[in-house]
Amino acid sequence: MHVYIVTNKPRGVIYTGVTNDIVRRVFEHRNKLNQGFTSKYNLAKLVYAEEWSSPYEAIRREKQIKSWSRARKIDLIEQINPDWKDFYENLL
Repeated sequence: MHVYIVTNKPRGVIYTGVTNDIVRRVFEHRNKLNQGFTSKYNLAKLVYAEEWSSPYEAIRREKQIKSWSRARKIDLIEQINPDWKDFYENLL
């Protein structure tokens, strides 16, 4: 299971999600296959991801990150990705 953050540009709109298949899920975001928040704001750039061994832990972590302030989410991203590079190509 993965907890991930996608955005539309550096320090743009931020979306946190959870999935059991990060490659498929980011592909869906990039190609706007699911109508909703991420397609509306063109959130297709994977800037953060972490892996969890259990769905329970991943969902708990997703909820934790979602409860944080925007500034704290930005700090989390910048700890591992200070240039806000798109990690999607690294997954393939």
